[in-house]
Amino acid sequence: MELGWLLWGTAVLLLLHVLMELSPAVNFALRIGFYCLLCLVSSALAAAACLLVNGGRTIKNMRIIRAVVRTFKYFFGLRFEVKGLENFKGEGPAVIVSNHQSILDMMGLMEVLPDNCVQVGKKELMYMGTVGLIIYLGGIIFINRKSTSSAKMVMSEVAKTMVADNVKVWVYPEGTRNCTGDLLPFKKGAFHLAVQAQVPVIPVVYSSFTTFYNPKKKLFTSGKIKVEILPPIETKGLTSDNVTELTDRCFSTMRETLFRLSGRPS
Repeated sequence: MELGWLLWGTAVLLLLHVLMELSPAVNFALRIGFYCLLCLVSSALAAAACLLVNGGRTIKNMRIIRAVVRTFKYFFGLRFEVKGLENFKGEGPAVIVSNHQSILDMMGLMEVLPDNCVQVGKKELMYMGTVGLIIYLGGIIFINRKSTSSAKMVMSEVAKTMVADNVKVWVYPEGTRNCTGDLLPFKKGAFHLAVQAQVPVIPVVYSSFTTFYNPKKKLFTSGKIKVEILPPIETKGLTSDNVTELTDRCFSTMRETLFRLSGRPS
């Protein structure tokens, strides 16, 4: 009986391997399925560790989450080449902005996430099972993107908290995932936040994933991701009248860096 199960198991694994080699769609579906399963299982284990070590929801849990997620790259053959980490070492709060490409962004985020840094995310993330639980425990700030007034109130409180508690806030100014190899127009919320709190903006740029990850083409292979943390952009003395200029400046700098890192002409 045991030999029979072993033979059947071997046959299934061989069949899956053949299908993955022959069909990009099957390869993509299996790798995405494994990624989602890995997220759910790892989140459950990390949540237990967070509760045992820190007792509940706190930004301190991000250290545990970061350590767990950093192991994911080995499962998928991803390599990170990071430049500019010294730009995170400045004392005091800051608003960090980065491009947002896919569900794989979590790996890139945790690869460079500084201490005392919390992310801003849509409230729907709370309902994603163990993943929602772990990001809640990590102190992520949830906003209702459908309610402009609610989001503004939350960001106003964030401005006060980040200065009082000396924390950095990570925001995706595109507002949604964008796996085109370019940037979507930036929303101004992150820049209003930086100006209101009078803290610097630190741009972070990840090279395009399109050479190894593309849902439209059912592509998901191994690859290298270049990451560059750019020098802080000061906002002291700026007012709400300067937000548009600040947003445009950051967009232009990040877009130029994205094209350079991705080996794409400007």
